[in-house]
Amino acid sequence: MTAWLTRIAPDLRHPAARRDMRDITAVHRRVMSLVPDDLGEQPRQHAGVLFRLDHTTSGPVLLVQTTLPPDPARLPDGYGTVDTRDVSPLLKALDAGRPVHYRIAANASKRAWKGDSAGKIVALSGQQAEQWWQRKAETAGLDLRHLRAQPQPAARGRAVPVRHAITLFEGQAVIADPDRVRAAVLSGIGRGRSFGCGLLSLAPMR
Repeated sequence: MTAWLTRIAPDLRHPAARRDMRDITAVHRRVMSLVPDDLGEQPRQHAGVLFRLDHTTSGPVLLVQTTLPPDPARLPDGYGTVDTRDVSPLLKALDAGRPVHYRIAANASKRAWKGDSAGKIVALSGQQAEQWWQRKAETAGLDLRHLRAQPQPAARGRAVPVRHAITLFEGQAVIADPDRVRAAVLSGIGRGRSFGCGLLSLAPMR
């Protein structure tokens, strides 16, 4: 069980970085450039690629998780500051009963069965979005103790018409089932995993 987390702070003075931040499909391509080519029909799944675009006071920060070693040298020169670390020790330390901080930007959604939207995937908000995360967290082996939900800018694609509503969930939880938690961290949660949704970040509480 090996995974790497790469933190990229794009330099928005760089034209490629500035262009990428306006198009989630461009971010997807940039993220995939960190892993080897020719990975078959499902390269993202093969390399275990998940990512999240965090919006901070100092600018956007791109977090990329992979199960294959990433190659930051494949980014354009001057694209931004990059830091990569092996998070395998963290995954191994997720024992039952351990309290953790969690953070996930997820596409809280469901398939509608009634009305004009019947058969379509519809975004959830407010209490419905919180209930969605509570169910997903329980399935992922987390016992939630605190939950804060905040709507985020939607993930939008220009080159390819993509739009995913995003809600940022963060708070505290206790590890109830370590194996399920590790599986959720490695595979992601919910829809839109190719476009910045579903990466579950955990940090042990002191």
